[in-house]
Amino acid sequence: MLDLVLRGCRLPDREVPVDLAIADGRIVAIGPVSGPARETIDVAGRLVTPGLVDAHIHLDKALLADRVSGSAGTAAEAIRLTSLAKRGFTVDDITQRARRVLDLAVPAGTTAMRAHVEVDPIVGLAGMEAMLALKREYAPAIDIQLCAFAQEGILQVPGTEALLRRALGMGADLVGGCPYNDTDALRHIEIVFALAGEFGVDADFHVDFFDEPEHLHVRAIVRQTVRAGWQGRVAVGHLTELAALPPTEQAALITELAAAGIGVISLPLTDLYLMGRRDERNVRRGLTPIRQLLEAGIPVALASNNIRNPFTPVGTADPAHLTFVGAVAAHMGTPELMRDLVAAVTTHPARILNLRDYGCAPGCRADLVVWECERVEEIVMALPPRRLVVKAGRVTVEHERRTVERWRPGGSTQTHRG
Repeated sequence: MLDLVLRGCRLPDREVPVDLAIADGRIVAIGPVSGPARETIDVAGRLVTPGLVDAHIHLDKALLADRVSGSAGTAAEAIRLTSLAKRGFTVDDITQRARRVLDLAVPAGTTAMRAHVEVDPIVGLAGMEAMLALKREYAPAIDIQLCAFAQEGILQVPGTEALLRRALGMGADLVGGCPYNDTDALRHIEIVFALAGEFGVDADFHVDFFDEPEHLHVRAIVRQTVRAGWQGRVAVGHLTELAALPPTEQAALITELAAAGIGVISLPLTDLYLMGRRDERNVRRGLTPIRQLLEAGIPVALASNNIRNPFTPVGTADPAHLTFVGAVAAHMGTPELMRDLVAAVTTHPARILNLRDYGCAPGCRADLVVWECERVEEIVMALPPRRLVVKAGRVTVEHERRTVERWRPGGSTQTHRG
């Protein structure tokens, strides 16, 4: 017996609607499906995609707008303001704020994410304690990778390296660094790679988050990736300095990134908000060159980063909203480029997170979203509602919308159910 059959699915790579047969948490067949199933749902030709993947989010420092005075104008100021707020963090406080964000992400169709958890002498391991419990609590709806992250630096904050090691020992899935916020960026990178090698985990860096190419620490990350044999296991977030390089230098560095198998994560809301602050005219967009990276075959993800804190005063935890912003900010307005943007919240981040068996093919795990549209590019154009979310072959979220148009004579009521 099948667990679930979705009838009339319009898949991204197929013109004609098909049925999806699901058993034991996986897609087992595509096409006309017959036979008994515990649940059968007719999606009536709606688009079905793999679940959304948010490759870079800070759940532990989300929703701080009510406790931070003023708004940050630079990344350094955002770090300072957040560092002050962290002194009041507790396990319960982190848990409650992170849960509110997860309760936005899951109904939006996010079935996997990578959360950076700050580990330092200020907050200790409170973030890890809170997030490990939430990872278990939300496992039926979303897979959460936890990145033990050194936001405050490693060398300039003694004790951080030992705390990172403890976080990895207690269950962090990977290690993250922030070389631009330390006294010795190259040594910072070396320490992160040493920890990754010691624990056999991936590495994820916040890097080169400036308007001008004054740092380009990513070059050291490329060298260390190749030296460690960590190709396909390293990601870099922000990378806004890359956009400021002359075309020839930019192309050369992109080639190096591709050869090293490094994934790039663009964080459009934060990057657009904090970059270009000193520009008095022709203010720069402040995004890494998404199109050039994609053309080089590099997996590029769009991710939420921060939700309503000094780094980003807005945020919905809905990756689809990032494609909408990306289409405008990155000049990606054709149907083909919009499909690339949808890939940047589905297949590309899945590749960066090394998620196995991800997609809409037989054998893939059944993590899916049913949309109120028919074409992939409509996700970007119109931000359509989600109808259903499926995790591991089970419907986890069913959306119902009721619209009453009281302006019409006699009124008009429409109920939409998944």
